[in-house]
Amino acid sequence: MAHITFIERDGSRREVAAPLGLSVLEIAHKNGIDLEGACEGSLACATCHVVVDPEWAPKLSSPTEDEEDMLDLAFGLEKTSRLGCQIVMTDALDGLVVRLPRTS
Repeated sequence: MAHITFIERDGSRREVAAPLGLSVLEIAHKNGIDLEGACEGSLACATCHVVVDPEWAPKLSSPTEDEEDMLDLAFGLEKTSRLGCQIVMTDALDGLVVRLPRTS
């Protein structure tokens, strides 16, 4: 099974199992990680904003125009910001590292 490391708001690192086919948002919820996801992954908000580790960002598919529009609403946007609901785990993403922004 794949794994993902979340860097929580306080800077602590938490590695969790990441079942293939689930989104980063779903994985966070299954593991009690504080990633909101107010729209429940329907790409209608930016509350699941995460910052992808720069080493991993090139391995992700490009964000869609809809995701970019929602990211414009996120606080603390960074160059590698993405929505957790739009990153779906695959074998190629085993070891992915994402950071929760300090503010949401």
